[in-house]
Amino acid sequence: MIRVLLADDQPLVRTGLGMILRSGRCEVVGEAADGAEALALAARLHPDVILMDIRMPGMDGVTATRELVARDPAARVLVLTTFDLDELVIEALRAGAKGFLPKDVPADDLLAGVRGVAAGDTIVAPTLLGRLLGRFLRQPEPVSARYGGDVFGSLTAREIEVLRLMATGLSNTEIAAALGVAETTVKTHVGGILAKLGARDRVQAVVLAYQHGLVEPG
Repeated sequence: MIRVLLADDQPLVRTGLGMILRSGRCEVVGEAADGAEALALAARLHPDVILMDIRMPGMDGVTATRELVARDPAARVLVLTTFDLDELVIEALRAGAKGFLPKDVPADDLLAGVRGVAAGDTIVAPTLLGRLLGRFLRQPEPVSARYGGDVFGSLTAREIEVLRLMATGLSNTEIAAALGVAETTVKTHVGGILAKLGARDRVQAVVLAYQHGLVEPG
């Protein structure tokens, strides 16, 4: 059972999300109507995943995510967003969110996202990944300045292959299926990629892959 805290200012949305989560063997341990309430509940309930609306009255999802991660770097926040909130999505990523899904995501994809974040993955819907990368490529993160000409020279051939698949938005489970290896093997490769690149998470690694030409947009 994955213990989930819901944070959304609309009761009807929380009800719908709760029904989907419970159908997928998740336990909704609490519901919050704004970021401040989410912070208080998270401190008391210690959920596995916090499903956070990015825009709420009072304290929004970005501010709440930043404070949650500051208090507990292991906090796992999955942000729900809409496609017209690029700036807020980027800010949530920088604040430490572990994943992003559009609010109109199918139920199965929502459950897969929650499971992925609970397992330690970073989850970004492929349709949203392209828009995020477009913004990052126009506004590169300072991390790119640390690299010389051969950014990926320390990666093995298999790690390069895994990184390219990560750049398409695939999860560890999907990468494992594509390569015909165990998911634990993929996790080991992802960990090696992040360590060698000095990237905070898989999204930052993918941004580097696009910035330095390992993969091409589209």
